[in-house]
Amino acid sequence: MAVSHRSTGSVAGGILSAVGNTPLVDLASLAPVPGARVLAKLEMLNPGGSAKDRAALNMLLDKIRRGELRPGVSVVVESSSGNLAIGLAQVCRYFGLRFVCVVDARTTEHNVAILRAYRASIEIVTEKDPETGAYLPARLRRVRELVENTPNAYWPNQYANPLNAQAQEQTMREISTALDGRVDYLFCATSSCGTVRGCSDYVRRHGLPTVVVAVDAAGSQIFGQDRKAGNRLIPGYGSAFRPPLLEQDTVDEVVHVSDLDCVVACRRLMEQEAMLVGGSSGATVAAMAAMRDRIAPGATCVAIFPDGGDRYLDTIYSDSWVAEHFGDVASLWTDPRTALEMV
Repeated sequence: MAVSHRSTGSVAGGILSAVGNTPLVDLASLAPVPGARVLAKLEMLNPGGSAKDRAALNMLLDKIRRGELRPGVSVVVESSSGNLAIGLAQVCRYFGLRFVCVVDARTTEHNVAILRAYRASIEIVTEKDPETGAYLPARLRRVRELVENTPNAYWPNQYANPLNAQAQEQTMREISTALDGRVDYLFCATSSCGTVRGCSDYVRRHGLPTVVVAVDAAGSQIFGQDRKAGNRLIPGYGSAFRPPLLEQDTVDEVVHVSDLDCVVACRRLMEQEAMLVGGSSGATVAAMAAMRDRIAPGATCVAIFPDGGDRYLDTIYSDSWVAEHFGDVASLWTDPRTALEMV
């Protein structure tokens, strides 16, 4: 591998200088109650296409600056279902680091193709963990094996690394600055919990009156093992275990969203706002609708949209895939009588 001579100064250069400062846009058609204002933080406009670009850069940059990660020598190893993997692949390619990504059988061909384009090495876990019936524990075991047996390997460990959450404090800072601190509700999808933890830390530290709402997938185990585990069709949010980054007081409310409600919300965003968003983005809109009885008129609601819909063309935006898993449900987003109704 060629040795990189990239700058490791106070600010990352080149394409990485475009990470962050994503736009905040009004979604007038989605107000859950009269007079409420709904805005979306468009994290899909980060250069790698998702909110995870922030974490990927933050978890590696300081080690690169200190010489602990060296071009042509160090190997970054991580488990990811897609977005963080792509963010890490871009950072590693920029700085000349080798990247090994552990994915599983649910990872889309689209994401795998992007990783290969960045010349990442890919390890695919095909067998679920026998104890939990989930892929994630099996992926993490494979990561540990690779780190133990690979010279100069480094595991960022997005699920426990405080730099993951720290990167997302900037996200909340950008939102708060744009709205002069007037954010009544923040809706944030959860997986590694870096985004919700980072945003919550900023809210608490600055005394903002924001209610932080964690949006989780039905069947996820993040918020308690007493919940029934289930097979989740849509990657990008939810988890088979509670990530160490999630602390007791991180969130104020939790809303669980079904796969169908997630799909319907994504499709309605496309119909009503011409926005092609990913599953976790649609889930935040579905969660907002589920809480409409508790949202006061005139409230300002912000939803973080982690990624775009281009990575879900074979699932959420495939009519045949939707029909296979949910039946004939197109009227839920195409019937003009329900077009302005929420999930």
